[in-house]
Amino acid sequence: MATLAAKQIEGHALGKTDRRDAWWTGPLATVIVLSGFGIYATFRAVYAQDYELGHGARVNKVLAEHSYMLSPFFSPLILLPSMPAWFSPAFLILWAPGGFRLTCYYYRKAYYRSFFGDPPGCSVGEMKGGRYMGETGLFIFQNLHRFFLYIAILFILLLAIDAVHACFWPTASGGMTIGMSVGSLVLAINVVLLSLYTFSCHSLRHLIGGNIDCFSCVAFGQSRYKLWKGVSKLNKNHMLWAWCSLFSVGLADFYVWLVASQTITDLRLF
Repeated sequence: MATLAAKQIEGHALGKTDRRDAWWTGPLATVIVLSGFGIYATFRAVYAQDYELGHGARVNKVLAEHSYMLSPFFSPLILLPSMPAWFSPAFLILWAPGGFRLTCYYYRKAYYRSFFGDPPGCSVGEMKGGRYMGETGLFIFQNLHRFFLYIAILFILLLAIDAVHACFWPTASGGMTIGMSVGSLVLAINVVLLSLYTFSCHSLRHLIGGNIDCFSCVAFGQSRYKLWKGVSKLNKNHMLWAWCSLFSVGLADFYVWLVASQTITDLRLF
């Protein structure tokens, strides 16, 4: 590896390397998946239809006999009285989870390599000749990640409330009963995966205890140490939770779209 690195420093040509493995498959897959998700999320935000259903829904094709389900792309649903017809309520929401992922330490590594070739991979030549500028200039906003973390935690709570709402079904007498469907299960799994991604965040690990040299010397030291160990365990699989939660939030929106548009029927489990 040291020999490869030494050779690479001499050339710095983009993609130049002595590696014989398929190092480019990871960056290519990242470009395809992130681009696909970005296109889908943008389309759904602009389309702005069939994002909720059930009791209390305010869109066409309401399924009043269904529990209330809301797409995570539109949660919390904000409908302003003066909102123009072309303005989607998703525009008021997606900037927050999008900003959290965009500034995420793992995603930064992924899209720096994939979209900007900075660098494309270990011991692979990059366009800038190996000069890393850090989060400065255009990318100085990356330092806002900790603040996006606070907002992301709030969104976890809101999405958890949505998952609970999806378990209350209207009855013929006008009351409510507890039930579970494939849709409510999809929303619940999405909350779990988003929680694992959010609570395995590097910034959260640092805030809890990463900046402490002596846990016994600070207030609530033992409690913070236990929390820090728990977050550290989750942090080991931060990349896994990042991708799983990306798929789950897209799947949750897609499922609500299919049911709300009456393309499919949500199967009630009990």
